[in-house]
Amino acid sequence: MYKIMLADDEGIVIDSLKFIIEKEFGSKCEIRTAKTGRQVIELAEEYQPDIAFMDIQMPGINGIEAMREIRKTNSHIVFIVMTAYDKFDYAKEAISLGVLDYLNKPVSRDGIITILNKAMGQIDGERAKRSNDLRVREKLETVVPIIENGLIQDLLFKEYFKEDIDNYKTLLGIDSEYGYMACMVFGREMVGNYMTSAVAVSIQAQKSYREIHTITEDYIKGIMGAVMSNKIPILIPTDSSTLPYNERNNVVESARALCRKLSDRFDMDFRIGFGSVKPLDRMAESYEEANSVLIATTSHVAHVDDMPLACQYEESYPMDLEKRLFNEISLGNVNETVALSQAFFEWMEENYANDNDSVRLKCLEFVLWAEHLSYEKTARVYEFKSRANYLSELLNLGGLNEVKHWFIEKMKAAAVWVANKQEEQSMSVVNKARQYIDENYMKELTLDDISRMVNISSYYFSKVFKEETGENFIDYLTKLRIEAAKKLLKTTSKSMKEISAEVGYPDPNYFSRNFKKYTGKTPTDYAKCN
Repeated sequence: MYKIMLADDEGIVIDSLKFIIEKEFGSKCEIRTAKTGRQVIELAEEYQPDIAFMDIQMPGINGIEAMREIRKTNSHIVFIVMTAYDKFDYAKEAISLGVLDYLNKPVSRDGIITILNKAMGQIDGERAKRSNDLRVREKLETVVPIIENGLIQDLLFKEYFKEDIDNYKTLLGIDSEYGYMACMVFGREMVGNYMTSAVAVSIQAQKSYREIHTITEDYIKGIMGAVMSNKIPILIPTDSSTLPYNERNNVVESARALCRKLSDRFDMDFRIGFGSVKPLDRMAESYEEANSVLIATTSHVAHVDDMPLACQYEESYPMDLEKRLFNEISLGNVNETVALSQAFFEWMEENYANDNDSVRLKCLEFVLWAEHLSYEKTARVYEFKSRANYLSELLNLGGLNEVKHWFIEKMKAAAVWVANKQEEQSMSVVNKARQYIDENYMKELTLDDISRMVNISSYYFSKVFKEETGENFIDYLTKLRIEAAKKLLKTTSKSMKEISAEVGYPDPNYFSRNFKKYTGKTPTDYAKCN
């Protein structure tokens, strides 16, 4: 259905147009008419037509002025101008109003039909585009929360690669390198710093999540995760590595207003804690701060920067460098550990070259903690006296160069312990598996059988087996069986069926196909040639 408005002060023109349109397009069109500029504007506002035939010279407000007013309330309308004058006089002014075409009076029947078909085609295209846009928006309404929650879950549980976070940022249009976390907690009521009936209200929050999300967006511009127990994590990206006082104050005040709004709407009590600004890959730390600050206070809203809970460091202390260093040790990344250890020591040299005792103590502190991490990661046996000479060694070292060498070597050794243990574990698993396969290749073996035997998941076993042997489990097993078959074909006169069964293939046809795939010959041809 197309809604058409005819605007002309000549009744005969309106009647002619109406007759032609109704005869040609029938029930596809609904037609309304007006004869003055004011009537046209009022009718257009109430009727919201798709197409308007507009006479330029009408009593009172002329056609150009009328179109300008109509366009304010109807952005999709298609104008067709009718005039008995030279259209050039109006073209420049009317073109900005979206006029589809000009018709010179008297207008022919064919001209009206042609221009109407053109207008209807344009409207159909616009409608299809709007319909498609709505479908896309509907899909985004479903997909975007999943993507947002995926980002938050990966950041909080550190289950990601850097490219994963980059992909999330691209999909969600995040340009920031920093952010901070908010933790929204809810319960039936707050007793001290404890929320009652957490399980019951978490079910209510799940059902009302979309509405909670919508209300929260008006107060906190961030990315909301899913309901986790009686908590909802919120990531707030920011371009700055710190949160200025005024901005922090505004965030806290907005959160207080949000808590009141949510409490009134859902008959629950809400609290919100904020962590400090950090690089996006350290959002787990910011979220932990957001949780901790709520435990430390009975306020409905709290920001960690208002209530410092963690150890505070001097302004120039390279905390990021320290965290990266111990992270690389935990991962067993030896080269990165050496590079970061050197960088940290150079910071100490630059700032505290004259304070030998503090530098040596810091080196000892780092080495002991690095070894602590390596003990945790490798299950090595701790011996109480294993580091009895560390203190005397440090005190007897000459200058800072010797201390630096001692420090880097000890840090490197801790990372090497972790790396070697990881390699040993992989090798131990693979060697045990290979031995079992070598001794039992003639039996029915599956990847699940072998991974169960070495007591690790089939996915992880497949991965480490390929890394250590250079081939996957099936290829390794097939190679063993075919080599055994080749030996039997050379040295015995057993039948093909017997050889097939002896090397682990109950089906001789399957054996023959695999043999040819591996050697390029059928078992019979191979036996003849050898």
